[in-house]
Amino acid sequence: MQRMETGVSAEAAEGALWCKSRRSGGNGNCVEVARLPDGQVAIRNSRFPEGPVLVYTREEIAAFFGGVKDGEFDFTLS
Repeated sequence: MQRMETGVSAEAAEGALWCKSRRSGGNGNCVEVARLPDGQVAIRNSRFPEGPVLVYTREEIAAFFGGVKDGEFDFTLS
């Protein structure tokens, strides 16, 4: 499996089906995620869909989401 570089243009994730949270408002305050064909996960800022895409392994995303669910990053919102 070839790992995609992170910080690449959105064109590198061409064909990805992007998804954003139902909690996102209509004012562009959302992050979108997409599962890539090779199992990696791409993340982008919805305000800049042509902008850079960050690409992570499934394991990296699982660890991050676990931390979010456990409240480890709540300090960023206070």
